[in-house]
Amino acid sequence: MSIIKNDFEKMNITKIKNSKNNKKLTMITAYDALFSKLFEEVADMILVGDSLNMSFAGKPDTLSATLDQMIYHTNAVCSGAPRAFTILDMPFGTYINKDEALTNAIKVYAQTNAAAIKIEGGEDRAEIVKHLTSNSIAVMGHIGLMPQYVRSEGGYKVRGKSTEDTEQLIKDAIAIEKAGAFCIVIEGVKSEAAKKITEAINIPTIGIGAGNVTDGQVLVWSDMLGFFEDFKPKFVRHYMNGAKNVKDAINQYKTDVQNTSFPSSKEEY
Repeated sequence: MSIIKNDFEKMNITKIKNSKNNKKLTMITAYDALFSKLFEEVADMILVGDSLNMSFAGKPDTLSATLDQMIYHTNAVCSGAPRAFTILDMPFGTYINKDEALTNAIKVYAQTNAAAIKIEGGEDRAEIVKHLTSNSIAVMGHIGLMPQYVRSEGGYKVRGKSTEDTEQLIKDAIAIEKAGAFCIVIEGVKSEAAKKITEAINIPTIGIGAGNVTDGQVLVWSDMLGFFEDFKPKFVRHYMNGAKNVKDAINQYKTDVQNTSFPSSKEEY
């Protein structure tokens, strides 16, 4: 299998915007230096997602992630993948109004090398996005199924099932684009609706559970590599059986320790 490498030194917002209708963008989450280094040569963008609160911390949702936690992991990612276009996922409660959003975004820029931030919300957050972009903060939007809304929405619900909801999602996307966002994540949306949203705006859309009609895709690394065993979301494709591979390796290590084949004479000082 050939490896497709990107020139990260040239990856920037202009290049991302110009990919619209020209190139499908690939984004993947990362939370540490080890994995981000592995992803750097292939992914167009690396998202330090607040999903780390579930993947790393074992929490039931993303809501208790903190800004300091996100900054810590973003610094780790930027250390492992210094040439990557890295985006910090602003956690719940850090952009409840435009002034607090700007204060927290400035903290992100001051304390990390993140190229951009991502916030959830449509028309209701357009004013906040506008305030951020007007103050030199690069913003990626996020509409559709929004994990930070899980409690207020009563769960994770697929969007775009009705004409009315699709029209609202289009309005959300247009509002976020007008506010200055350079890209928008569309999550958990019917593919027919995602296609209409993508066609309605001039900036790229990145889908997750939104079909292949968007301008790119994003997946959580532990999902796509098969490390998360509790359940497999419908939109996830396993590209390796990570959990099984790790368990097999650990079991082999245990066997080798018990039968004294590890360490061998070649592994001694």
